[in-house]
Amino acid sequence: MELNSLEQELHTARALVMADLVAVDVADAGIVSMVEDAIVHRRWWVEQWPEGVSFVTGLVAQDVQDALLEQHGRWPLCPVCTEEGPHALDVEPELGPDPHWVCTKATVSVAPVGSLAEVLGR
Repeated sequence: MELNSLEQELHTARALVMADLVAVDVADAGIVSMVEDAIVHRRWWVEQWPEGVSFVTGLVAQDVQDALLEQHGRWPLCPVCTEEGPHALDVEPELGPDPHWVCTKATVSVAPVGSLAEVLGR
């Protein structure tokens, strides 16, 4: 894999995940650091498995989601299920291209990673 294509994919993943964080007003400096940590980890991961480059955006989103759960709580909260208790969206496919935020309770795709603002009307 060419380094430029790896870096381009990592920059795209960073931008898409940051867009979703901004869409729900949780993009403070500590959280941006979580995104950067995920990017560093996934850079190493793709260097070990170049065929996985198209999976980077979904994996970075999951990495940030996991880090936020440990320190801040669930993210992003499901905007579809308003009558049930708050729950987070999941990234699907877990390991594949074209990742989307999905609500597994309502079994519906909510938005592509990077497009939560459109769903939330922001």
